[in-house]
Amino acid sequence: MREVSRVYRFILYAQMVLMGELAFAQNPLIMDQFTADPTARVFGGKVYVYPSHDILAEEGKGRTGWFCMEDYHVFSSADLIKWTDHGVIVSQEQVPWADPNAYSMWAPDCIEKNGKYYFYFPTRARDTTYNGKGFTIGVAIADNPAGPFNIQSTPIIGVRGIDPNVLIDKDGQAYLYWSQGSIYGARLKENMLELAEEPHILGELPQKGLKEGPFVFERNGIYYLTYPHVENKTERLEYAISDNPLGPFTVKGVIMDEWANGCWTNHHSILKFEGQWYLFYHHNDLSPDFDKARSICADSLFFDTDGSILKVTPTFRGIGSQKATEAIHPDRYSLKSDGVNIAFNDTLDTFKGWHAVLGMEEQWIQYNSVNLRQGLRQVIWKVRSPLGGKIEVRLDGTSGSIISTLVIPEGSSWQELKSPIYGYESGIHNIAIISKGNSVDLDWLRFEEQ
Repeated sequence: MREVSRVYRFILYAQMVLMGELAFAQNPLIMDQFTADPTARVFGGKVYVYPSHDILAEEGKGRTGWFCMEDYHVFSSADLIKWTDHGVIVSQEQVPWADPNAYSMWAPDCIEKNGKYYFYFPTRARDTTYNGKGFTIGVAIADNPAGPFNIQSTPIIGVRGIDPNVLIDKDGQAYLYWSQGSIYGARLKENMLELAEEPHILGELPQKGLKEGPFVFERNGIYYLTYPHVENKTERLEYAISDNPLGPFTVKGVIMDEWANGCWTNHHSILKFEGQWYLFYHHNDLSPDFDKARSICADSLFFDTDGSILKVTPTFRGIGSQKATEAIHPDRYSLKSDGVNIAFNDTLDTFKGWHAVLGMEEQWIQYNSVNLRQGLRQVIWKVRSPLGGKIEVRLDGTSGSIISTLVIPEGSSWQELKSPIYGYESGIHNIAIISKGNSVDLDWLRFEEQ
């Protein structure tokens, strides 16, 4: 319990979230609060992500050591780099039928139909009036993907379970999927608020191990049912395919393996944006000692020629092309040499992020897809080197052309220093940072005009 208590010390910071623009091109996508279970959708040329919102339980609020969620935010981005937090869109206290002490607003979804945005969310009901005991699924409706949302007075009748997901097929028919031990699916009525039929158990999936968090999408006439599954001890992401939204489905394989650090859950969504497919998922990057406080991430996803999904290996670098004029955090690297370490800036406030430690000469770290525009003349660094160090920047790998070199005065405190840029060709480059002397801690760098 000592490790969990340490996480509790920054609970107040996690909840003090102001609506605003967050500039992160790397994983995790959101760095000022815990987020999980991301459903990503494209509305109006932007990506909107609807995650659940992990907070840390305390006396009188949730169950200590367990998942604790009381509201939902929505985040949007036009470029997959800058994310805008639109604030709370639904909270448990606003839901008339919800148990006000549940703190169980788990994985949601949002879909657009006929100009309306339907936000589906699970939580425990205050009594057994609606669908019996346990979890059920409610709906809130808005004219805008960021709200304001009007919460319906009752949940969807006939649904018991969690993790709602909605597919609108090519013919306009909507389908609701959810999980409760098994994964269920049913057609929705035109009003998007009622089932049009009795639920189907999608029974062709593995019989062993928990299955939850369904996310269904269609590509080239194939319906992909994707879901977390506990094959061994923790969840991995798997998928099955069908030629029908309700199956039968054929299990095909694994999208993402179990977490090496033992994080028990994963939860995801898949979307296509500007010609590229992406997998959104979560991990406990910002809370490595407590896996009930998670953070959303994203990486590119690819298909083989036969339509099968190629397994995704999670990265720190994430997605999007990084503007050189905004802070680049090499600790969210694409590649690194052996011996390079990554450390929290503040172990008691992990929202302050990480820094890279290049401990020996010739150690290096690479950060891909940096957009270097014309006219940049210097690099601003946030670094420190107790014995004094030297680093250089090369383009497109460790053997590429040197474009800047920084000599770091000795000192144990962080410094913001400048180094000139020698010359480069504008465009998208991978940048490599190489140590040329004593140990260097590197927080961020930024290119700018002089």
